[in-house]
Amino acid sequence: MAVGNRGAKQPTLAQLRAFAAVAEHLHFRDAAAAIGMSQPALSGAVSALEEALGVQLLERTTRKVLLSPAGERIAARAQVVLDAVGGLLEEAEAVRAPFTGVLRLGVIPTVAPYLLPTVLGLFHRRYPRLDLQVHEEQTGSLLEGLAGGRLDLLLLAVPLGVPGVSELPLFDEDFVLLAPRDHALAGRRDIPLEELRDLQLLLLDEGHCLRDQALDICREAGRTTGADVTTTAAGLSTLVQLVAGGLGVTLLPRTALRLETARNEYLSTGYFAEPAPSRRIALAMRTGTARQEEFAAIAAALREAVRPLPVWPTDQGEPSASPGTGVRVQGRTGVTPYAGRPGASGAAAAAG
Repeated sequence: MAVGNRGAKQPTLAQLRAFAAVAEHLHFRDAAAAIGMSQPALSGAVSALEEALGVQLLERTTRKVLLSPAGERIAARAQVVLDAVGGLLEEAEAVRAPFTGVLRLGVIPTVAPYLLPTVLGLFHRRYPRLDLQVHEEQTGSLLEGLAGGRLDLLLLAVPLGVPGVSELPLFDEDFVLLAPRDHALAGRRDIPLEELRDLQLLLLDEGHCLRDQALDICREAGRTTGADVTTTAAGLSTLVQLVAGGLGVTLLPRTALRLETARNEYLSTGYFAEPAPSRRIALAMRTGTARQEEFAAIAAALREAVRPLPVWPTDQGEPSASPGTGVRVQGRTGVTPYAGRPGASGAAAAAG
């Protein structure tokens, strides 16, 4: 029987599920138990699939089950089909009942520890029927997960400039200079950006968007390629300890300041003169997703939830996907300043 002929039998989802289970377990009894099907029904479904496709998928012996060469190829295809159908059903459920079901949220490591308490608190209060699943990964991995359907929504620094991805801006936050307490710039509140040209700068490893943003800020300051970065770290906590040990200085987002520097007497914070460098944090989603209105509502709720933090909530607007580096040094418009900002009313020490 030739596959694809007019009048050929079409595989059913039940047959594909049965075969995918056998391909995974290589055992009829275990496969049947895994999908809640009787063993005779499972065996019949796989045989019917072989007949429909006109190929032998399994090599059956008295001791074990093996995939044939054709079976190995078709098993991968079958799983893609089943994943796609599962995604279709999730999308339909989201349309019927927003703020329910599974929401797989990806977060970058330089945001997760500092914003997740606010995010989780909001979801607990406002969206108790959502099954929130959080995945902390670097930007490249998150974007692959979003494109492949493994993730539904991302929380990360923007702009991304990635086709097929729309952004829902949440807030801007300043970068501060973290230095040893005896450093010449320690405690200053009017540091010119040009001071970054010759400092011993410590950065995160390759792959972290925060590293790229810091390098962009340095280029904006006029730092030359000859001013090498000789020491890097896998995470912000390690980076802060390197600064405390006197190995150099680093740039830190304001939201990370309190958690990373608490009770460390060897550190001091410096603030840049206006316009201070900053980054924008946003939600990112697949363009045209059926859950767009749902995600836009979540973004609006998050903008309100972050107001107590040392950030500048953005204006609520339409999803965007503008290209660029994500570093912002221009004056701000349409954003609400936070009380803890140096020079604003209130104590700047509220956020470190």
